[in-house]
Amino acid sequence: MSFSGFTNTDFNVFNIDGLDERMEALKAQIRPKLEELGQHFAPTLSALAGDEMHYHVAKHARRTINPPKDTWVAFASNPRGYKMLPHFQIGLWETHVFIWFAVIYEAPDKEAFGKKLAKNIDTIHKKIPKEFYWSGDHMKPDATMHRDLSKEDLLSMFTRLQTVKKAEILCGLNVPREEAVKLSGEEMLSKIEFVFKEILPLYKLA
Repeated sequence: MSFSGFTNTDFNVFNIDGLDERMEALKAQIRPKLEELGQHFAPTLSALAGDEMHYHVAKHARRTINPPKDTWVAFASNPRGYKMLPHFQIGLWETHVFIWFAVIYEAPDKEAFGKKLAKNIDTIHKKIPKEFYWSGDHMKPDATMHRDLSKEDLLSMFTRLQTVKKAEILCGLNVPREEAVKLSGEEMLSKIEFVFKEILPLYKLA
Protein backbone atom coordinates (compact mmCIF):
# COMPACT_ATOMS: atom_id res chain seq x y z
CA MET A 1 0.00 0.00 0.00
CA SER A 2 1.32 3.43 -0.88
CA PHE A 3 -0.16 5.69 1.80
CA SER A 4 0.83 9.22 0.81
CA GLY A 5 0.59 10.90 4.23
CA PHE A 6 -1.51 13.91 5.21
CA THR A 7 -1.45 17.34 3.54
CA ASN A 8 -2.69 20.83 4.35
CA THR A 9 -5.55 20.18 1.91
CA ASP A 10 -6.74 17.36 4.20
CA PHE A 11 -6.76 19.59 7.28
CA ASN A 12 -8.38 22.48 5.38
CA VAL A 13 -11.49 20.34 4.75
CA PHE A 14 -12.58 21.32 8.27
CA ASN A 15 -12.69 25.01 7.24
CA ILE A 16 -15.31 24.39 4.54
CA ASP A 17 -18.72 25.86 5.45
CA GLY A 18 -21.92 23.86 5.15
CA LEU A 19 -22.64 20.22 5.96
CA ASP A 20 -23.03 19.00 2.36
CA GLU A 21 -20.00 20.89 1.11
CA ARG A 22 -17.75 19.69 3.92
CA MET A 23 -19.01 16.10 3.66
CA GLU A 24 -18.34 16.09 -0.06
CA ALA A 25 -14.75 17.29 0.43
CA LEU A 26 -14.26 14.86 3.32
CA LYS A 27 -15.43 11.92 1.21
CA ALA A 28 -13.24 12.92 -1.72
CA GLN A 29 -10.14 14.05 0.16
CA ILE A 30 -9.81 12.25 3.50
CA ARG A 31 -11.96 9.13 3.40
CA PRO A 32 -9.79 7.29 0.82
CA LYS A 33 -6.78 7.81 3.10
CA LEU A 34 -8.69 6.49 6.13
CA GLU A 35 -9.70 3.44 4.06
CA GLU A 36 -6.02 2.88 3.23
CA LEU A 37 -5.05 3.18 6.88
CA GLY A 38 -7.86 0.78 7.80
CA GLN A 39 -6.66 -1.84 5.33
CA HIS A 40 -3.05 -1.37 6.39
CA PHE A 41 -3.49 -1.54 10.16
CA ALA A 42 -6.30 -4.08 10.60
CA PRO A 43 -3.90 -7.05 10.09
CA THR A 44 -1.17 -5.40 12.21
CA LEU A 45 -3.56 -4.76 15.10
CA SER A 46 -5.06 -8.25 14.76
CA ALA A 47 -1.57 -9.72 15.23
CA LEU A 48 -0.74 -7.38 18.14
CA ALA A 49 -4.05 -7.74 19.95
CA GLY A 50 -4.61 -11.44 19.41
CA ASP A 51 -8.18 -10.62 18.27
CA GLU A 52 -9.32 -10.22 14.68
CA MET A 53 -9.62 -6.45 14.27
CA HIS A 54 -12.03 -4.86 11.81
CA TYR A 55 -11.83 -1.27 10.66
CA HIS A 56 -14.70 1.21 10.59
CA VAL A 57 -14.39 4.52 8.72
CA ALA A 58 -16.58 7.25 10.23
CA LYS A 59 -19.63 7.93 8.04
CA HIS A 60 -21.09 10.90 10.01
CA ALA A 61 -24.46 9.60 8.82
CA ARG A 62 -26.55 11.04 11.66
CA ARG A 63 -25.52 14.61 10.98
CA THR A 64 -28.24 16.87 9.64
CA ILE A 65 -26.98 20.39 10.40
CA ASN A 66 -23.50 20.68 11.88
CA PRO A 67 -20.60 19.65 9.64
CA PRO A 68 -18.11 17.26 11.31
CA LYS A 69 -15.15 18.88 13.06
CA ASP A 70 -13.10 15.69 12.97
CA THR A 71 -13.10 12.33 11.22
CA TRP A 72 -11.45 8.96 11.83
CA VAL A 73 -11.07 5.26 11.22
CA ALA A 74 -11.61 3.00 14.24
CA PHE A 75 -10.46 -0.59 14.82
CA ALA A 76 -12.34 -3.08 16.99
CA SER A 77 -12.91 -6.81 17.33
CA ASN A 78 -16.52 -6.58 16.09
CA PRO A 79 -17.19 -6.32 12.33
CA ARG A 80 -20.47 -4.47 12.96
CA GLY A 81 -19.34 -1.64 15.23
CA TYR A 82 -16.73 -0.28 17.62
CA LYS A 83 -18.38 2.19 20.02
CA MET A 84 -19.37 -0.43 22.60
CA LEU A 85 -15.85 -1.89 22.67
CA PRO A 86 -12.33 -0.85 23.62
CA HIS A 87 -10.89 0.27 20.29
CA PHE A 88 -8.14 2.11 18.44
CA GLN A 89 -8.57 5.24 16.32
CA ILE A 90 -6.61 7.24 13.75
CA GLY A 91 -8.13 10.54 12.73
CA LEU A 92 -7.89 14.26 12.09
CA TRP A 93 -9.02 17.52 13.63
CA GLU A 94 -8.15 20.73 11.80
CA THR A 95 -5.17 21.13 14.17
CA HIS A 96 -3.69 17.63 14.45
CA VAL A 97 -3.72 13.91 13.70
CA PHE A 98 -4.78 11.72 16.64
CA ILE A 99 -3.82 8.10 17.31
CA TRP A 100 -5.82 6.75 20.26
CA PHE A 101 -6.74 3.79 22.34
CA ALA A 102 -10.30 4.60 23.42
CA VAL A 103 -13.09 3.46 25.70
CA ILE A 104 -16.00 5.82 25.05
CA TYR A 105 -19.31 6.40 26.82
CA GLU A 106 -21.23 3.70 24.92
CA ALA A 107 -18.98 0.94 26.34
CA PRO A 108 -20.93 -1.16 28.90
CA ASP A 109 -17.81 -2.45 30.73
CA LYS A 110 -16.38 0.97 31.59
CA GLU A 111 -16.68 0.48 35.34
CA ALA A 112 -14.73 -2.78 35.35
CA PHE A 113 -12.09 -1.25 33.07
CA GLY A 114 -11.79 1.82 35.31
CA LYS A 115 -11.08 -0.49 38.26
CA LYS A 116 -8.41 -2.37 36.29
CA LEU A 117 -6.75 0.92 35.33
CA ALA A 118 -6.75 2.07 38.95
CA LYS A 119 -5.27 -1.25 40.08
CA ASN A 120 -2.45 -0.94 37.51
CA ILE A 121 -1.80 2.75 38.04
CA ASP A 122 1.88 2.40 38.97
CA THR A 123 2.71 0.53 35.75
CA ILE A 124 0.60 2.86 33.60
CA HIS A 125 2.14 5.97 35.14
CA LYS A 126 5.63 4.60 34.52
CA LYS A 127 5.21 2.95 31.11
CA ILE A 128 3.13 5.40 29.04
CA PRO A 129 5.57 7.65 27.12
CA LYS A 130 5.81 11.17 28.55
CA GLU A 131 4.84 12.83 25.25
CA PHE A 132 1.58 10.85 24.95
CA TYR A 133 -1.78 12.38 25.82
CA TRP A 134 -4.89 11.51 27.83
CA SER A 135 -8.40 12.72 27.14
CA GLY A 136 -11.74 12.25 28.87
CA ASP A 137 -13.89 13.27 25.90
CA HIS A 138 -13.52 12.12 22.29
CA MET A 139 -15.74 14.98 21.08
CA LYS A 140 -13.17 17.61 22.06
CA PRO A 141 -9.75 18.22 20.51
CA ASP A 142 -7.93 19.14 23.73
CA ALA A 143 -5.99 16.58 25.74
CA THR A 144 -3.41 16.56 28.55
CA MET A 145 0.15 15.36 28.19
CA HIS A 146 1.12 12.34 30.26
CA ARG A 147 4.13 14.17 31.70
CA ASP A 148 1.78 16.81 33.17
CA LEU A 149 -0.35 14.29 35.05
CA SER A 150 0.42 13.05 38.54
CA LYS A 151 -0.68 9.62 39.71
CA GLU A 152 -3.53 11.35 41.56
CA ASP A 153 -4.66 13.04 38.33
CA LEU A 154 -4.71 9.71 36.53
CA LEU A 155 -6.52 8.07 39.40
CA SER A 156 -9.25 10.67 39.33
CA MET A 157 -9.72 10.02 35.57
CA PHE A 158 -9.91 6.28 36.23
CA THR A 159 -12.37 6.78 39.09
CA ARG A 160 -14.52 9.04 36.94
CA LEU A 161 -14.68 6.27 34.34
CA GLN A 162 -16.19 3.99 36.99
CA THR A 163 -18.75 6.44 38.35
CA VAL A 164 -19.83 8.92 35.65
CA LYS A 165 -22.13 7.68 32.89
CA LYS A 166 -20.73 10.04 30.24
CA ALA A 167 -17.06 9.47 31.20
CA GLU A 168 -14.58 8.27 28.61
CA ILE A 169 -10.87 7.54 28.50
CA LEU A 170 -8.50 7.94 25.58
CA CYS A 171 -4.73 7.59 25.51
CA GLY A 172 -2.31 8.03 22.63
CA LEU A 173 -0.47 10.61 20.59
CA ASN A 174 -1.49 13.86 18.91
CA VAL A 175 0.68 14.85 15.97
CA PRO A 176 0.41 18.61 15.30
CA ARG A 177 -0.63 19.53 11.78
CA GLU A 178 2.69 21.33 11.14
CA GLU A 179 4.59 18.13 11.92
CA ALA A 180 2.11 15.77 10.23
CA VAL A 181 2.32 17.49 6.81
CA LYS A 182 6.11 17.12 6.83
CA LEU A 183 6.01 13.36 7.40
CA SER A 184 6.10 11.06 4.39
CA GLY A 185 3.50 8.31 4.15
CA GLU A 186 6.04 5.77 5.39
CA GLU A 187 7.04 7.95 8.34
CA MET A 188 3.42 8.44 9.35
CA LEU A 189 2.75 4.70 9.15
CA SER A 190 5.72 3.89 11.37
CA LYS A 191 4.73 6.58 13.87
CA ILE A 192 1.18 5.14 14.07
CA GLU A 193 2.54 1.62 14.51
CA PHE A 194 4.85 2.80 17.31
CA VAL A 195 1.89 4.41 19.12
CA PHE A 196 -0.28 1.31 18.77
CA LYS A 197 2.47 -0.86 20.29
CA GLU A 198 2.88 1.54 23.23
CA ILE A 199 -0.86 1.66 24.04
CA LEU A 200 -1.48 -2.05 23.41
CA PRO A 201 -1.15 -2.90 27.15
CA LEU A 202 -4.22 -0.70 27.81
CA TYR A 203 -6.17 -2.69 25.22
CA LYS A 204 -5.01 -5.95 26.82
CA LEU A 205 -6.19 -4.67 30.22
CA ALA A 206 -9.59 -3.86 28.77
